[in-house]
Amino acid sequence: VQLQACGGGLVQAGGSLRLSCAASARTFSDHAMGWFRQAPGKEREFVAAISWSGGSTYYADSVRGRFTITRDNAKNTVQLQMNSLMSEDTAVYYCTAGRSSDPIIAVMRQPRYWGQGTLVTVSS
Repeated sequence: VQLQACGGGLVQAGGSLRLSCAASARTFSDHAMGWFRQAPGKEREFVAAISWSGGSTYYADSVRGRFTITRDNAKNTVQLQMNSLMSEDTAVYYCTAGRSSDPIIAVMRQPRYWGQGTLVTVSS
Protein backbone atom coordinates (compact mmCIF):
# COMPACT_ATOMS: atom_id res chain seq x y z
CA VAL A 1 0.00 0.00 0.00
CA GLN A 2 1.37 3.38 -0.99
CA LEU A 3 0.06 6.53 0.65
CA GLN A 4 0.36 10.08 -0.62
CA ALA A 5 -0.72 12.88 1.68
CA CYS A 6 -1.27 16.49 0.77
CA GLY A 7 -2.96 19.63 2.06
CA GLY A 8 -0.51 20.85 4.64
CA GLY A 9 0.54 24.46 4.87
CA LEU A 10 0.68 27.58 6.99
CA VAL A 11 -2.45 28.73 8.80
CA GLN A 12 -3.22 31.17 11.59
CA ALA A 13 -4.42 29.95 14.94
CA GLY A 14 -8.16 29.42 14.88
CA GLY A 15 -8.11 28.58 11.20
CA SER A 16 -8.80 25.36 9.32
CA LEU A 17 -6.98 22.97 7.01
CA ARG A 18 -8.03 19.83 5.23
CA LEU A 19 -5.53 17.05 4.69
CA SER A 20 -6.11 14.39 2.11
CA CYS A 21 -4.43 11.06 1.49
CA ALA A 22 -4.61 8.94 -1.64
CA ALA A 23 -3.98 5.22 -1.29
CA SER A 24 -2.85 2.77 -3.93
CA ALA A 25 -4.33 -0.34 -2.34
CA ARG A 26 -6.38 -2.56 -4.66
CA THR A 27 -8.77 -3.27 -1.81
CA PHE A 28 -8.74 0.07 -0.06
CA SER A 29 -11.99 -0.66 1.72
CA ASP A 30 -10.32 -3.58 3.55
CA HIS A 31 -7.90 -1.25 5.33
CA ALA A 32 -8.50 0.79 8.44
CA MET A 33 -6.86 4.19 7.99
CA GLY A 34 -5.42 6.79 10.28
CA TRP A 35 -3.37 9.90 10.86
CA PHE A 36 -0.38 10.40 13.12
CA ARG A 37 1.69 13.51 13.67
CA GLN A 38 5.13 14.44 14.93
CA ALA A 39 5.84 17.86 16.35
CA PRO A 40 9.38 19.27 16.49
CA GLY A 41 11.34 17.63 19.27
CA LYS A 42 8.50 15.30 20.19
CA GLU A 43 7.59 11.70 19.57
CA ARG A 44 5.17 10.66 16.90
CA GLU A 45 1.60 10.46 18.22
CA PHE A 46 -1.76 9.11 17.16
CA VAL A 47 -4.29 11.66 15.89
CA ALA A 48 -7.29 9.86 14.39
CA ALA A 49 -8.41 6.57 12.86
CA ILE A 50 -11.32 5.30 10.82
CA SER A 51 -12.58 1.77 10.25
CA TRP A 52 -12.89 -0.02 6.89
CA SER A 53 -16.46 1.10 6.35
CA GLY A 54 -16.08 4.50 7.94
CA GLY A 55 -18.60 3.56 10.57
CA SER A 56 -16.18 3.88 13.48
CA THR A 57 -13.80 6.69 14.24
CA TYR A 58 -11.39 7.38 17.08
CA TYR A 59 -9.54 10.52 18.07
CA ALA A 60 -6.77 11.59 20.39
CA ASP A 61 -8.09 13.61 23.30
CA SER A 62 -6.11 16.62 22.12
CA VAL A 63 -8.02 16.85 18.81
CA ARG A 64 -11.45 15.42 19.62
CA GLY A 65 -14.17 17.91 18.74
CA ARG A 66 -11.86 19.88 16.43
CA PHE A 67 -10.69 17.28 13.89
CA THR A 68 -12.80 14.96 11.76
CA ILE A 69 -11.57 11.94 9.83
CA THR A 70 -13.54 10.65 6.85
CA ARG A 71 -12.93 8.31 3.94
CA ASP A 72 -14.20 7.80 0.41
CA ASN A 73 -13.80 4.16 -0.56
CA ALA A 74 -14.87 4.86 -4.14
CA LYS A 75 -11.93 7.24 -4.56
CA ASN A 76 -9.41 5.46 -2.29
CA THR A 77 -8.93 8.56 -0.18
CA VAL A 78 -9.02 9.52 3.48
CA GLN A 79 -9.34 13.06 4.77
CA LEU A 80 -8.61 14.92 7.98
CA GLN A 81 -10.58 18.11 8.48
CA MET A 82 -8.82 20.25 11.08
CA ASN A 83 -10.69 23.16 12.63
CA SER A 84 -9.88 25.59 15.43
CA LEU A 85 -6.20 24.95 14.90
CA MET A 86 -3.79 25.82 17.66
CA SER A 87 -0.04 26.32 17.67
CA GLU A 88 0.26 22.96 19.43
CA ASP A 89 -1.08 21.31 16.28
CA THR A 90 2.06 22.29 14.38
CA ALA A 91 3.60 19.04 13.18
CA VAL A 92 4.30 16.79 10.26
CA TYR A 93 1.14 14.76 9.66
CA TYR A 94 1.37 11.20 8.38
CA CYS A 95 -1.31 9.19 6.67
CA THR A 96 -1.31 5.57 7.82
CA ALA A 97 -3.00 2.29 7.01
CA GLY A 98 -3.35 -1.09 8.62
CA ARG A 99 -2.89 -4.43 6.92
CA SER A 100 -5.85 -5.80 5.05
CA SER A 101 -8.59 -6.71 7.52
CA ASP A 102 -6.66 -5.42 10.56
CA PRO A 103 -9.00 -4.00 13.20
CA ILE A 104 -8.99 -0.27 13.71
CA ILE A 105 -7.07 -0.60 16.96
CA ALA A 106 -4.08 -1.91 14.99
CA VAL A 107 -3.97 1.34 13.05
CA MET A 108 -4.18 3.30 16.29
CA ARG A 109 -1.27 1.45 17.88
CA GLN A 110 1.08 0.32 15.13
CA PRO A 111 0.10 1.09 11.53
CA ARG A 112 1.60 -1.15 8.88
CA TYR A 113 1.90 1.50 6.17
CA TRP A 114 3.02 5.13 6.34
CA GLY A 115 2.88 8.01 3.90
CA GLN A 116 5.64 10.57 3.46
CA GLY A 117 4.15 13.26 5.72
CA THR A 118 2.83 16.74 5.12
CA LEU A 119 3.80 19.76 7.24
CA VAL A 120 1.16 21.78 9.07
CA THR A 121 2.32 25.03 10.65
CA VAL A 122 -0.04 27.01 12.86
CA SER A 123 1.05 30.55 13.63
CA SER A 124 -0.13 32.21 16.83
